Amino acid sequence: MRHAKVTSMERLSWVLQVCVVACLSTTVFAQWEQCVGTANLNMQSLLTEGAYNFAGGATGAYLSTDQAAHYVTSNTGNDATGPTRGFAKDGTYVYTCTSKGVFRSADHGATWIARSTGLTNQLTSGILSVDSYLFVVTPTGVFKSTNHGDTWSSSGLSSIDVRSIAAIRGVLVAGTNGSGAYRSVDWGSTWTACNSGSTSTTYRAMESDGTTLFAGGQVGTGVYRSTNLGQSWTLLSGGLPSGSYRGFASRPGVIVAGSFGAGVFYSKDDGDHWTALNDGLTDLSIYDLEFNDAYLVVATNTKGAFRIPLSVLGLCPSDLDGDGAVGSSDIAFVLLSFGDAAPGDPADVDGSGSVDAADVSLLLLDFGPCA
Repeated sequence: MRHAKVTSMERLSWVLQVCVVACLSTTVFAQWEQCVGTANLNMQSLLTEGAYNFAGGATGAYLSTDQAAHYVTSNTGNDATGPTRGFAKDGTYVYTCTSKGVFRSADHGATWIARSTGLTNQLTSGILSVDSYLFVVTPTGVFKSTNHGDTWSSSGLSSIDVRSIAAIRGVLVAGTNGSGAYRSVDWGSTWTACNSGSTSTTYRAMESDGTTLFAGGQVGTGVYRSTNLGQSWTLLSGGLPSGSYRGFASRPGVIVAGSFGAGVFYSKDDGDHWTALNDGLTDLSIYDLEFNDAYLVVATNTKGAFRIPLSVLGLCPSDLDGDGAVGSSDIAFVLLSFGDAAPGDPADVDGSGSVDAADVSLLLLDFGPCA
């Protein structure tokens, strides 16, 4: 028996029908998924650097090149026996801050070298790259480097246990363990307390988002917001529970907060209202959050890293041509790219390593103007 020849248009119609079914399934069932290679690990920090996704925790650093789908250890030269508590990047290097000081990589995490000369305390809690400076915070204050971490010098708050640091419009804001928040307008030469409107004395996370600054307070408080560069604070509610918050992530149109015990919450109106995003998470104690091109990734206390598609937040990683909407040109781009994909290929929307019907389904899910 002879079979009828399938035309290109019939094949395209079949692919689109499959994609519609997949799209509907994504709409109903999209949830957090475990990042392979991190199950049951303590994860405390995250970083995206182009096609490279880093995660760090009690057993050192891990690297993914497929948008956080899979991680492998990345500890050659790095501290692998104490927690990697933070990452930073400056366009030339990637840095880790660990329980044994600062480490630097020039090859996207393939190898690391120690860079702690001048640090009087190697138990570091956070690291920040801003302008031409690199800052690291420790139980004995803030340290600054102007040469990519080759040497460090004290940059104030030397008798204070500093746990977090952020920069906004040329202003540094540091959060401490038990001593409140401080701000500096001269890159750490001098600091002044800035706690107006806040009852928290501990801040383990800071995040700048445009002209807004968010800070994670201690148990019994919650997330604070400042719209005047840290000079005063407002405790937020709007669906956000009180508690300790350890991490934030932001991108245009959304701020995400990680609670230590209540999971993940996001806001699309600068923190006025919040929505829980916990379906599929097996550990609601969150240390850090990070965006890559297609996913929001979280680091948890005991269950490793998880990721969820940005489409669940109403964001638009599927706008491949950057025209503010997902349309026929974006779908055509993906269809013409079907097959194996290199890391970071924009047509590989889900980061699976292959451009296929699942990528088209994500475009269909986002079809129309971007939120």
